[in-house]
Amino acid sequence: MEMNSNGSSYERKKLGQLLCEKSYLDESNLQVALAEQQVEHRQLGQILLDLGYITQAQLTEALALQVGIERVELSDMSIGSDVIGLVPAELVSRHNILPLYRENGRLAIVMTDPFQPQVIEDLRLVTGCSIDRFYADPTELEHAVMRFYGSKVARMLDDLVPIEQQGEEKLSESGEYSAAKLHELAREPSLVNLVNLIIIEAIEARASDIHIEPFEHEVKIKYRIDGILVEKTPSSKRLQAAIASRIKIMGDMNIAERFVPQDGHIEFMGKNGKVDIRVSTIPTVFGESVEMRLLDRSASLIELHDLGMDDASYESFMKCLKKTHGIVLVTGPTGCGKTTTLYAALKTIYSPGVKMITIEDPVEYRLEGINQMPVNAKRGLTFATGLRHILRHDPDIVMVGEIRDRETANIAIRAALTGHLVFSTLHTNDAPGAVTRLIDMGVEPFLLASSLEAVLGQRLVRKICPHCKESYEPDATLMKNLNGSMKTDNGTVFYHGAGCNECGQTGMSGRIGIFEMLRITGKLRELIAGKPTTEQIIKHAPADHVSMVHAGIAKVHQGLTTPEEVFRVAKTISEDD
Repeated sequence: MEMNSNGSSYERKKLGQLLCEKSYLDESNLQVALAEQQVEHRQLGQILLDLGYITQAQLTEALALQVGIERVELSDMSIGSDVIGLVPAELVSRHNILPLYRENGRLAIVMTDPFQPQVIEDLRLVTGCSIDRFYADPTELEHAVMRFYGSKVARMLDDLVPIEQQGEEKLSESGEYSAAKLHELAREPSLVNLVNLIIIEAIEARASDIHIEPFEHEVKIKYRIDGILVEKTPSSKRLQAAIASRIKIMGDMNIAERFVPQDGHIEFMGKNGKVDIRVSTIPTVFGESVEMRLLDRSASLIELHDLGMDDASYESFMKCLKKTHGIVLVTGPTGCGKTTTLYAALKTIYSPGVKMITIEDPVEYRLEGINQMPVNAKRGLTFATGLRHILRHDPDIVMVGEIRDRETANIAIRAALTGHLVFSTLHTNDAPGAVTRLIDMGVEPFLLASSLEAVLGQRLVRKICPHCKESYEPDATLMKNLNGSMKTDNGTVFYHGAGCNECGQTGMSGRIGIFEMLRITGKLRELIAGKPTTEQIIKHAPADHVSMVHAGIAKVHQGLTTPEEVFRVAKTISEDD
């Protein structure tokens, strides 16, 4: 008999025996691993993992059982708010842990990996308690953490009344907090925890942006999830200045300047690694509005074939990537994934024998083997000036983060005419609109006709949640619009999400791209040289050109998204349609 970590006695079993008893491993595979252990003299658990016989979660559970760490079921667990308050949300999120109860100076902690001595030591120092370890299924623990900490922002906002009361007496004559007081409030531990928790919740909700918007009587907190803004519990108006000041301190911004826009950058340690956060503030009539764009470094860059292009568009785009010169544009509104597409394209064609340089505002992800230059307007480094210098470095391929003005457009097009392959993005509603947009900027039509190779328009549509996906009958008006765009067979089955806990009752989870690929043919080059309208370009587009709406409807037919979602993103339906 041995004693476990919580002081109880237990009978120690062999690892292989435990795995077989849990039905994670069969006897024949165990014998194979034991035979290999005799030869290699490595730990049995690692051998089983390398052979693919078990998962890391199964190994962790068995090791916990082996040393007497009990497993707990969390589905119906009730945890007191005093216990939840002992462990900061940052530790909970970072280490996948959850406090259970406190008794006689000992704190029970449930963990997905109970073999982390540094975590135990950190908890002991933070809480002042001795730590008893327990194990729980990772999925169960994740749901429990969301249940007890997911709504912690609301509770923490209520708990911050003392800070408000402290600040009431120290307003300046103008009715604003003094700079010294703002520094003091922004460093209050409870205020620090609140802002950290807002960011942690946003990361766990897969949000791309956090909006903190001041109004007359409250401050609204919103997350953009899958392209849709979701409003969270509003903050008291009295906390507005302290929250904004805390974020500005984190972003290395001027806390005393509240009447001009500012930009900053935060590196935040999330559960899966560092998250880059771009911060922007603007003054409004009710105070500073804060926008934070979350860029998760740990998120692997998407491969080109995983973006959602149909086979024809993919093959056509790949042909453009293999050209030695010319300009390829990706168009769409802010947040539609243009930069992601260009990164995927650069990764696809990267080779040590090809020199690639990018100029971006900002550099969102690091690309291995590619020179990336960030725009720095304060020091005079714009897209145009940076692009001029890039061309002196003998690049084969150049990516310009965005064409915003005539100067940048002209330099990019002349680079394409002098033997460089140039990629860039443009803000237009569709692919044909890119041509007229560049001509309106002042680009010579004959230069554009000679250099432009292709325009890829794109949007992101939300995908149906796989956990609550079900068939349904779309609205009659919607079907009329659908058949007006692309004829749908009578036997077509349409799907949507009914709404469940996995998708936050939205019926949608994740996003996928829809694409409009416009190849520039000889006929189009002649047309472009004569300053055509968008309608003329669409009329003379090659036969394989597929509009954005048609590309979206193809995704509907595949059961990936809904007609409502496609029309929301790719087409405005008027009441007269």
